Amino acid sequence: MRKLISSTYMSLDGAIEDPSFTMPYFDEEAGALAGEQTAAADALLMGRRTYEGFAATWPERDENDPETGAAYFNNVKKYVASTTLTDPAWKNTEVLQGDLVEAVTALKAQEGGDILMYGYGEVTHALVKAGLVDEVRLWIHPVFEGGPSLSAPLSDVRTTFELIDAKVMKSGVIVTTYRPVAK
Repeated sequence: MRKLISSTYMSLDGAIEDPSFTMPYFDEEAGALAGEQTAAADALLMGRRTYEGFAATWPERDENDPETGAAYFNNVKKYVASTTLTDPAWKNTEVLQGDLVEAVTALKAQEGGDILMYGYGEVTHALVKAGLVDEVRLWIHPVFEGGPSLSAPLSDVRTTFELIDAKVMKSGVIVTTYRPVAK
């Protein structure tokens, strides 16, 4: 069974909306860890807003420059959970049909690598609530950013996680990996 991994960049105060605050911290060490993460994933899962942000950015980047990651993001299989997106233009993109939990359960049952999700929004929230997220990776950056917090949409979810890994980078970024505790 494939693993569904949520990977979220956040500030010390829990801001996740605009990840531009991460750029000063995205050094060689962070790039290597991000590369390990994408190498293990042969699919991306995202909501419509994340899709629209990624689709506006990645196709414009140089796929021939391995430093950009554009070749991966432009060519990997992408699944979008949306009730409004009907004709995605970004290549290798499929809009999930029907019930989100059923569709993701079916994706996880397929053969393949990890399914990677970036950010934290309604889709991730629903999948955590349904018990379908296998790992949560928080990339905690040493900056207060302000704005909406990661925990704002979590009002109706109680899930206990256990720490399975923590990496402290020279830049001060801490990447923690948690998995749900079996009930």
